[in-house]
Amino acid sequence: MREIAQAIQEGANAFLRREYVTLAIFVSIIAIILALIPSIGWETSITYLIGAAASALAGFLGMNVAVRANVRTTAAAHHGLNPALRVAFSSGAVMGLTVVGLGLLGVTVLYVVFDDFSVQFLPGFSFGASSIALFARVGGGIFTKAADVGADLVGKIEQGIPEDDPRNPATIADNVGDNVGDVAGMGADLFESYVGSIIAAMAIAVGSAAIVVSDVGNAYLVLPLALAATGIVASILGTFAVRTSEQATFSNLLWALRRGIFAAAILVAVAAWFLVQSLNVDVHIYWAILVGLASGVVIGLVTEFFTSYDYSPTKRIAESAQTGPATVIIAGIATGMQSTLIPTLVVVLAIIAGFTLGAEVGPGMGFYGVAIAAVGMLSTLGITLATDAYGPVADNAGGIAEQAHRPSEVRDRTDALDALGNTTAATGKGFAIGSAALTALALMAAYSQAAGLEIINLLEYNTLAGALIGAMLPFIFCALTMQAVGRAAYAIVNEVRRQFREIPGIMDGTTKPEYALCVDLSTRGALREMILPGVMAVTAPILVGLFLGAEALGGLLIGAIITGFLVAITMANAGGAWDNAKKFIERGEYGGKGSEAHKAAVVGDTVGDPFKDTSGPSLNILLKLMSIVALVFAPLFS
Repeated sequence: MREIAQAIQEGANAFLRREYVTLAIFVSIIAIILALIPSIGWETSITYLIGAAASALAGFLGMNVAVRANVRTTAAAHHGLNPALRVAFSSGAVMGLTVVGLGLLGVTVLYVVFDDFSVQFLPGFSFGASSIALFARVGGGIFTKAADVGADLVGKIEQGIPEDDPRNPATIADNVGDNVGDVAGMGADLFESYVGSIIAAMAIAVGSAAIVVSDVGNAYLVLPLALAATGIVASILGTFAVRTSEQATFSNLLWALRRGIFAAAILVAVAAWFLVQSLNVDVHIYWAILVGLASGVVIGLVTEFFTSYDYSPTKRIAESAQTGPATVIIAGIATGMQSTLIPTLVVVLAIIAGFTLGAEVGPGMGFYGVAIAAVGMLSTLGITLATDAYGPVADNAGGIAEQAHRPSEVRDRTDALDALGNTTAATGKGFAIGSAALTALALMAAYSQAAGLEIINLLEYNTLAGALIGAMLPFIFCALTMQAVGRAAYAIVNEVRRQFREIPGIMDGTTKPEYALCVDLSTRGALREMILPGVMAVTAPILVGLFLGAEALGGLLIGAIITGFLVAITMANAGGAWDNAKKFIERGEYGGKGSEAHKAAVVGDTVGDPFKDTSGPSLNILLKLMSIVALVFAPLFS
């Protein structure tokens, strides 16, 4: 077990080291450009570098905990389900609290340092975090899904061997990918959401006619920071509520994690009331915070309904597998599209309620209400992210158990935790998408203030042109990232086939496969393919702003937020449902493992892999990155 875990650690560290060296070049170029533009200045350049470093550090620390917790979870599974759950969840909690701690520390220190006071430099911090987040999510997502698809197509379908079988040359790369994509990439993603929502609220407060900023102690500027700090304490307390019994069913496990999230949300709701009173902030802002909290919980529950095999949507996909892969894919895409209804209505209500409550405070404060709702939604990120980061650790633990030939009851326990991890990961993605929509809207409002736009008129031809370009970008972005996964997976499939064909003794277990070759192939493919989508996200808003004007750039942001939000939900939920439909069949339904229905479900799962772990989650960052780029470069367009 230790030997396998060591191979996973080495592969994950090697990938992250090469990725960060590549990103250091990009970050340095952007920092120099920011410093050389007089209307932006060296202060923004410095905050950009600090944001990039903090985001990279959050991902690195989280991944290092995950690659150590995986083997400990396998070891704990020898003693029971609850010990294994506690180890895996605790490692996720380290990830969650690292992200929120670094985010809050970074924004607070910069807020105090620039005490002249202007928030004009803080968006640079969010820009740096967004830059790292996008590349980490795209690069890690390409790596993990190329390895996963390659391992599944050759191992499960062609060779008929179990998932994570040590005879599969891509199995170590697959386990490495869980860490670099679903831990490091996802941590950087939500770090960026977290700081983006706080900075958007502060920027809107400064730009509002209702708020006169006399010093750094202004209550409406301090509130987002204080609310985030309250959320960290609530998240820590919430982690102690996560417990389960040895005889726990899937539903019991799910409720064990839910208890922690609900406990943290209730604690934030109570503490926020005293916070608002002590800061002498208008009480309408408290209700906006509650709107954000409630919206996050509802979106999480809806996502769970559409992706868990305890409910009918995923069961219907599993049932469709009896007639082949085509019907599985049709059912999965339909489920993903259907799942957009309630999250969209929830976000619409949150926007309307947040804006209305904020407007009660004074002129220009409507979008402050939306921004503080996003901060409220993300205030419990410490524990929400813990339930998400827990999934890859449980997945790795199952892989180690399989490769080390542990007793069947150990693999049964890790499989139960892995199935739960698929649902919590899908729930976490739904939560991330909802918060991304609110944060991107708040950043767009801050951009409008910075660019001096009182209205964005879609009946203006250039604004309409910008909106259409913005609506197109998420589709092009998804096409680029999915094609990248396809090309990288093609190389892995050919390498795995070559090893099965040319290395004697792999199938009878007398010879070890060459795992390192698959890890290296995935690494090179991911680093090569992540550049174009990342550069497109940064340059598109700048080019539209320069050639079509500030209002057209506002139109681009509107178009991108609308289509990006819907496509992200569709892809994330379809992918999660396909994955759990496969796991539902593997429990023994419709013929169980090795049946024709299972093979059809595996095809659906491989299609869903880039949906839920590469393209879908990366869209969250695309929306926020383009909004923050617009805000940072606003002086050039106004």
